[in-house]
Amino acid sequence: MNLARKIITNIRRDLGFAPADQQTGLGQTANMNDESLLEWLGISKKRKGVMSEITYFTCLKMLSETLAKMPVKFYQKTAKGTVEAELDKMAYLLCKRPNEIMTPTVLWNAVEMNRNHYGNAYVWKQMRFTRRTYGGDYEPVALWLMPSENVQIIIDDAGIFEGKGRIWYWYTDRYSGKSYVFDSSEVMHFKTSHCIDGICGLPVQQILKEQVEGNLSAQNYQSSLYETGMTAKAVLEYTGDIDQKSREKLRAAFEEFGNGAKNTGRIMPVPLGFKLTPLDVKLTDAQFFELRKYNALQIGAAFGVKPNQLNDYEKSSYANSEMQQLSFLVDTELFILKGYEEEINYKCLTPEQEEKGFFYKFNERAILRTDSKTQTEILAAEVNNAIRSPNEARRKEDLPDKPGGDDLYINGAYMPLQLLIKKAENEVATTAGAGNNGSTGETAAPGTGQQTGKEDGANEKKTFEL
Repeated sequence: MNLARKIITNIRRDLGFAPADQQTGLGQTANMNDESLLEWLGISKKRKGVMSEITYFTCLKMLSETLAKMPVKFYQKTAKGTVEAELDKMAYLLCKRPNEIMTPTVLWNAVEMNRNHYGNAYVWKQMRFTRRTYGGDYEPVALWLMPSENVQIIIDDAGIFEGKGRIWYWYTDRYSGKSYVFDSSEVMHFKTSHCIDGICGLPVQQILKEQVEGNLSAQNYQSSLYETGMTAKAVLEYTGDIDQKSREKLRAAFEEFGNGAKNTGRIMPVPLGFKLTPLDVKLTDAQFFELRKYNALQIGAAFGVKPNQLNDYEKSSYANSEMQQLSFLVDTELFILKGYEEEINYKCLTPEQEEKGFFYKFNERAILRTDSKTQTEILAAEVNNAIRSPNEARRKEDLPDKPGGDDLYINGAYMPLQLLIKKAENEVATTAGAGNNGSTGETAAPGTGQQTGKEDGANEKKTFEL
């Protein structure tokens, strides 16, 4: 019984209630709508996490989905140009299926979400050792996301593990509780641009903590207004002296009739001798919405997200939205893609593959798709100028190949510049030879005023060259 009493006492203390032996009158109770009980149980209705802030969530969603839209491609540089290479096991994991429960879209979306929210994202390369007659080889098995909150970076400055100054990753499985230590070659580490020491990235929520929390408080305040039926605080005036218990009952009675969306538009009874004066604080006077909009734009700018992507079209239109999308790719996504590609190529390619010109690359054109008319015009121009073959253009439109469609076509009036130079040189040589053959080599008699054929040929050649 003593243990049970202690547990109950501790619970009441955590809820802010006085112990039962110190209370006067009836003991206080808490129901499932009591905010203190909900907070103690960890299921408070008040949203306090930064992820629930709409601007912050929109920025994370925009960046993660943008990266997930772009497929990873496996290429090889050859003497005839860059071509798509045949997928090996690692390329299959990166491009087709990272593991048995994730698609590439799901994996890269989660990786980018962790990178922006925590500042760092980690992907473990699961390898399997296959023994040979002499030695053996490591073969990739799967790629697994390690939640950033469960990973700790360790710098072995004392050389305890292997190699002084090397970086290790200590991962704790949230389900089994087991801990694992991975070498840096086994983990792909993606950081944000806010990186001071070059090892760990800093999240935007940490750098702009006050900004994000201020916007979250404004959002919670707006939600509380809706929950109370847009009823602001009020002052209850009365004559006489009322004890604490009566005041609490009186306040509860007025809140029952005047608080909440259910009482919107209903008449509130006020007893004789009482006066209820609302403390009217207008949101327009406080420029509430203007400040929220300004804070949203500031948070979006920290992430590199454009105003039109935050549904702010005040200075945008449908005509320049495409240009803003291109600006988003150049100003924001190119840096992110370059960081991903450098880490993937360094951790997932063997030295032999690097020497042969293999590399991984995100296809950024996936987010630059235009309307059907513009896309058709682009493909037609590429086919007419021998940039693509007709069959290559048909594949872009998910159409089958046609016979004879693998040849390149170009306007017959076009020819290489070197061929034009050679043709001009041949014409000059032919003209000069004809002039030399037509001269007689004789001079006219003195005083006739006629020139010799040799002089005419020389003058004619000189004029053509000029």
